[in-house]
Amino acid sequence: MDIKTLQENLACHGQEHLLKFWPSLTPDQRSLLYNDLISIDFAEVTDILQRCNLTPNDENEKLDELLQPIPAELHGKSSRTDPILLMSYRTEGLRQVAEGRVAVLLLAGGQGTRLGVTYPKGMYNVGLPSQKTLYQLQGERIVRLEHLAEEVAGQRGTVPWYIMASKHTMEPTLEFFASHEYFGLRKENVTVFEQGMLPCFTFDGKMILESPWKIARAPDGNGGLYRALRKRGIISDMERRGIKYVHVYCVDNILVKMADPIFIGYCISKGANCAAKVVEKSYPMEPVGVVCKVAGKYQVVEYSEITSRTAQKCNPDGSLMFNAANICNHFFTLGFLRDVTNCNSLKYHIAKKKIPYTNENGQKIKPEKPNGIKLEKFVFDVFEFTDKFAVWEVLRKDEFSPLKNADGAEKDTPTSAREDLFNLHLRYLLNAGGMIADVKENPVSLIPNASSVCQNGTADGHGHHNGEHISDESLKSCMGKTVVCEISPLITYDGEGLEEFVKGKVFVPPVILNFQQGHNIHQCGANNIRSD
Repeated sequence: MDIKTLQENLACHGQEHLLKFWPSLTPDQRSLLYNDLISIDFAEVTDILQRCNLTPNDENEKLDELLQPIPAELHGKSSRTDPILLMSYRTEGLRQVAEGRVAVLLLAGGQGTRLGVTYPKGMYNVGLPSQKTLYQLQGERIVRLEHLAEEVAGQRGTVPWYIMASKHTMEPTLEFFASHEYFGLRKENVTVFEQGMLPCFTFDGKMILESPWKIARAPDGNGGLYRALRKRGIISDMERRGIKYVHVYCVDNILVKMADPIFIGYCISKGANCAAKVVEKSYPMEPVGVVCKVAGKYQVVEYSEITSRTAQKCNPDGSLMFNAANICNHFFTLGFLRDVTNCNSLKYHIAKKKIPYTNENGQKIKPEKPNGIKLEKFVFDVFEFTDKFAVWEVLRKDEFSPLKNADGAEKDTPTSAREDLFNLHLRYLLNAGGMIADVKENPVSLIPNASSVCQNGTADGHGHHNGEHISDESLKSCMGKTVVCEISPLITYDGEGLEEFVKGKVFVPPVILNFQQGHNIHQCGANNIRSD
């Protein structure tokens, strides 16, 4: 160990305090600390810290002047798109899936701390009748999508699943997938890779010691994806497989549509190399990032950076001007990803956090308030590098229900996620011609001609109902409570193909449609069914 050179390097960057416990360390502890320190590019990380820009609140007025909404021609909306055009997007997306040109990439580096668990969030059981985890729901949606694409395009394509884990979630994720036989996918088509870690700093720029012989580190944010794609050889693997389009999403959305063919088809039709799926803001000051333009470049602006005055600006039709809420659901061409992974211009952001540290006496302290800084990138920071951007707006109730907090919190809980899934599946069933019995087991007609409702009252061919939606409130008021309705993703991807199983039948809740092993992919079983 070249301690002298290390000491000089640390002193050069104002980090000599990292060796303050050196005299009292055992030989093994010294080896651990030495190897930890020499793995850090001190010039790089201290430069990153110095270049980070903390935008003070009083500068938000200046940012307001630079904000522009996404141009209407690049902001498609599923609820206002002709059903025939929607079908053309869907067919094109399924054709790309069938030809093996589409991959999905999951951002799964976070632990379930806010949920009150110590394992990766994707392993969380949300309390469905099936007891399926987020990982299982997503894996089975990929399986169904591959079959659906084969039915439409006449050939079977593979959708590779790339999962970016962190140091803390890597091994548990690998073990979980192996123990569940990859949820029906082939092992070689599921790739788990690790994102990078960066040192944590005090507010005055000193690196934090987690223990006397270990630096405190944190994942480099979901924007660390791009560095990891290059470093872990993922781009090369995608090229080898012939991938052209990549769907990137976050693990905690229970309603996420894996490699959504409509989204993919829309992006291809627009010639986009980078795109965002969004939902409409619930109210002007909703605490969500907004996809917009800033000084001519595409960007996601955090809610805290927009003044109330700007957040409440409206278009002539009364809709909010800055209304495209980011849901961490993105489309990229492989060519664009290849370019940005070789780009060193991605900015870092500062996050003030409570970081466990070792005090002057060598004791580990867990702070009660933020005491330090984590450096991170955001996955959407690459938007500024494209001039071929597009936005696709979908209905929140159909595609976005994040799982972030334990039950008891105000929103985004296991209960809210579970109920949102039940309500979506119930709409699938009703739109396919099924009926639900009330508490007295009498059939309830919630909408007229449920199987044929869409935005203009005609069927769009695959169970979509983008206009005259059945509201969750009407379901609750009619039934007196949330109707438990779970349909296996192995049976239907987005409501298609259910008619032959449910049309004209009355279902007594709870309704559970299960895939039956050993039968055709569409075979299913159900609880409490009768025909009237």
